[in-house]
Amino acid sequence: MSDTTYDLIVIGGGPGGYAAAIRAGQLGKKVACVEMERAGGTCLNWGCIPSKALLKSAELMASLKKAETFGITVGSVEYDFAKVIGRSRDVADQMANGIEFLFKKNKVDYILGKASVTAPGQIELTEGDRKGETLKAENILIATGCRAKQLPFLPVDGKRVMTSREALVMKEQPKSVAIIGSGAIGVEFAYFLNAFGTEVTILEVMSQLVPVEDEEVSKTLERAFKKQKIKCELGIEIKSAGVTEECVSIEYVKKGKTIKLDVDAVIQAVGVAANLEGAVSESLELKTDRGFLVVDDRYQTNVDGIYAAGDIIGPPTLAHVATFEAIQAVNGMFGAGQPRRVKHFPGCTYCQPQVASTGLTEKQAVESGIEFKIGKFPFSASGKAVAANASEGFVKLISDATTGEILGAHIIGNDATELITEYCLAMEMEGTIDEIHNTIHAHPTLSEALAEAAAATHNQAIHI
Repeated sequence: MSDTTYDLIVIGGGPGGYAAAIRAGQLGKKVACVEMERAGGTCLNWGCIPSKALLKSAELMASLKKAETFGITVGSVEYDFAKVIGRSRDVADQMANGIEFLFKKNKVDYILGKASVTAPGQIELTEGDRKGETLKAENILIATGCRAKQLPFLPVDGKRVMTSREALVMKEQPKSVAIIGSGAIGVEFAYFLNAFGTEVTILEVMSQLVPVEDEEVSKTLERAFKKQKIKCELGIEIKSAGVTEECVSIEYVKKGKTIKLDVDAVIQAVGVAANLEGAVSESLELKTDRGFLVVDDRYQTNVDGIYAAGDIIGPPTLAHVATFEAIQAVNGMFGAGQPRRVKHFPGCTYCQPQVASTGLTEKQAVESGIEFKIGKFPFSASGKAVAANASEGFVKLISDATTGEILGAHIIGNDATELITEYCLAMEMEGTIDEIHNTIHAHPTLSEALAEAAAATHNQAIHI
């Protein structure tokens, strides 16, 4: 056992884990962070960051195909798929190097390996160069995140059947692909592969794309995807699937009709499961719910001194939520502030058109029984959007009918993920539609649509 006693040991080096370690380092604490692969975790190395690099390549490809619209002739456009994938890995490597630098800057001991909490205040390194070593700490934070779920009837082989992880490093572009699941990961890969000419079919058991989003947003995305020639099969049930040397053969039922689909590859995007296996000794009885760790308002588990934050404590499983939770947990454990649980957060999907939202959907508002109003503004009436040839989509605001307080916001369109934060800030401050409307927005900008949607609640929007 090491003679060193840390103030905090963090297990997991993703957006929650590395943020916790760095924050504790800023507070002058002695910290160690144990990560099984590389600093940055799944998000930075196998999720958010490399996937956005791929999507940027797809956006550029799509823009080049529309260059004539802007009066620019580019001729034949060619691409190197291996280089597209390679660039995404380079981006991930660059960002991981940045996290490792921040660890050094904040005097965080970075340990590459796996760890298991064996007792309050104690962990054992179970893999890596320091395997078998025991470390002590006043506090332990578990931030081991989630892993992709896999369909039991369609085992992942990394070639024809993939999760997002394998898809991020695919060596060859498939001519055709079925994407099972239409959450953020599913529709992002659909957009990416379709932009480079892959024939894409989305298979979704629910009746709408991006099922957590407002129904009106989902229908708009479905129409956009159909224009892009992405096939969306919604409300289906998969009956069977099998892999041969030539293809993956899938049979599914839609409206009582059995349909057979043969594709080069399948990407499973059917959700995530808690990544807790091996992280906690069986002798420790940490309370869980559906596999996720249960924590109190200070992010402490049912065992004193053992905390958890990020995806491992359950939905919303988003990188920015994990960062927020981890920082709150550290601030609380070291008396640097009263920790807060997540209330308002943005959900972002980076296909084109982009989707971003926060708060209640219209359906949820109806179900809650709240008296509400809706303000909506189309990007087709935005001068900046039309000038940029990005007039698809709209902004939709849901507000309390009496007070005007914003209850939910939904954006589909160009740069939606950059725009949503204004509404998140307003909701955090219990802002109203009138306060948004009365804030001068620069012209011409896409952000003007945010003010116009607020004004539209009272039928005062100028440009519709």
